[in-house]
Amino acid sequence: MKTLVLISRLLLGLIFTVFGLNGFLHFIPAPMPTGIAGQYVGALFVSHYLAAVFALELVAGLLLLANRFVRAALTILAPILVNIVLFHTCMAPAGFAPAVIAVALWSVLFYRERAAFLPLLAAKGTAASKL
Repeated sequence: MKTLVLISRLLLGLIFTVFGLNGFLHFIPAPMPTGIAGQYVGALFVSHYLAAVFALELVAGLLLLANRFVRAALTILAPILVNIVLFHTCMAPAGFAPAVIAVALWSVLFYRERAAFLPLLAAKGTAASKL
């Protein structure tokens, strides 16, 4: 299990570090999506919304690679991954496989750190919510 967690942490950290940096440095060329996906990405790019997303990806990726504040990195990446999955589900299904891989890697790490997140998942009034 330790090896799986280590590999998942390093791969997920590498993925988000590379793609976070790519958002600023553009060293991996990618064609603009067509149709509604292209309009959506275009609006995110023009509004500079993607700059914040890329910065968060980079920070979370570096935290995972450094093995520091892993729980914070998982918390940062959760909504980003939800948006990636929804984007590929609703607008660009061709790139769905990498999203599934990233969610699987995130899930391995989340499972390892699940005790830290249990108070968030406890119903009000239960013993876990009083911790």
